[in-house]
Formats: sequence, C-alpha cells, structure tokens
Amino acid sequence: MRLRPGPDPQFPYLTEYHRFDFPPPEESPDWVIAIGGNLSPGMLLSAYEQGLFPWYNQEDPILWQSPDPRFVIFPEKLHVSASMEKILRQEIFTFALDRDFTGVIRGCGTIDRPGQGGTWITEDIIAAYGELHRLGWAHSAESYRDGELAGGCYGVRLGNAFIGESMFARSPNASKAAFLQLAKTLFADGVSFIDCQVHTDHLESLGGEEISRKEYLKLLKEALAVRGEGDQDATDRRGNWGERYGLVYTQFSPCLPGQKNN
Repeated sequence: MRLRPGPDPQFPYLTEYHRFDFPPPEESPDWVIAIGGNLSPGMLLSAYEQGLFPWYNQEDPILWQSPDPRFVIFPEKLHVSASMEKILRQEIFTFALDRDFTGVIRGCGTIDRPGQGGTWITEDIIAAYGELHRLGWAHSAESYRDGELAGGCYGVRLGNAFIGESMFARSPNASKAAFLQLAKTLFADGVSFIDCQVHTDHLESLGGEEISRKEYLKLLKEALAVRGEGDQDATDRRGNWGERYGLVYTQFSPCLPGQKNN
C-alpha cells in the first residue's frame, strides 16, 4: 500500500504532553526507522527524545530517520577559524535569538542547495515547527546585516542536547556567524553537544565530527537525564530565548570561558 505524501490526516494529533513509541533505532540497520504519522508536537518531541527526526521529500510520506553515523559538535571542539574571527570582529553582523523564527525557517526552505533536487522544508514542516516555536520548544538564531535578516539556523533543545535542523545565509558567512553565536550561548548554558544530524563540509569547518548511532543514543540519554533533576520546562529552557538570554541585537563574543580560538 502506498502512503500519501506528507502527514497522515488520519493519524491522531499528539499534544506536547503525549508521546509515541517509535521502533528502537539501535535495532535497525537502516537510517529510516519509521514511516508515516504526522508532525504534531507530541510526535516531534517523541522523535527527538528517541534519537529520530523527520526528513523526507515533498512527494514522500514522513520518514523518521536516525543516521548512522551521526554528526555532532562538542563544546571543546567548536572551531572559530582565524578568518571567521576577523569577520566577526569587524562587527558586520548583529545577532538575536527567537526574534524571527518564521523568517529563519522560510529562509532555510528557499535557499538553493547544490546536489539537492528541492527542499524538504515544506509548508507542513514550517507550520509544525512554527507551532513548536509558539509552544516554546523550537528556537532560532539570527544574524542581521544593516538591519536585515542575513542568515540563521533553528532547532530544538531537550535537556542538555540541542538538535539543529537547518541553516541558511543570504550574505557570506551569515549562517556561520549565527550558528557560532548560538553555540557559544548554548555551551555556556550547559549543553553537552549540538546534534548536526548529518555531515556537511560547512559544519565540519566549525568543529563537527562523526560518531556512531550507538554512541549518539548513549549521549542523548545522558543529556536527557538532567530533566529528572528539577523542573523540566526550566531544564529544556522553554520560552523565548531572546528574553531568557538577553540576546537581541548584540555583537559577537567569540570565546567561551576558558576556550581558545585557533
């Protein structure tokens, strides 16, 4: 039986307080762990908590994927090149968090990506993550040039893990600048790794590395364990990050405490 493209309208809507059990990714030889369902908040949060995320073409049903290997960045591996540091010190960009989530996700969906036949960021994805942002789960980092949105990235924080979804740039180095500002903020606030999902040269230049799915799931479990130590909403840093971190139109501070650029 061929499944319809995109979310299944017959599948139950799960609120942020409900969860769905996916097949265990560690038992699958493939990246695709499950097919179908919808993009309701409970489904997305369930997927992230179990090491999956939705990634599919517009003509396909939802594919829930768990890559092996996984691509991540650790705090001590975050890399700011000398050339990038120079650009940042020129103060070409200013930065904000959660100021224009819609602008960021739509920007990610419209940027041409060589080697890809189209975008996976469909209107369904935009609506689903827009709702997740409204509920305080999904967040964006933006870089501005001359007051205009020049680049950015978005993702979801759960415990001490941040799962990055996509990034875009309309100006050279704008996405890197936004990502570095976000990474600096997250690592200073206890995040143990940023999940970049799959390898790109762009993210490798910022310190990304491959780890096995098994190792990733172990690290994710550890990162989520902090949610049991107190108020979960506070641990997940739900809410507007511009208000939480005070990061609205600020300049870049390139180093974490005790960290050196190279």
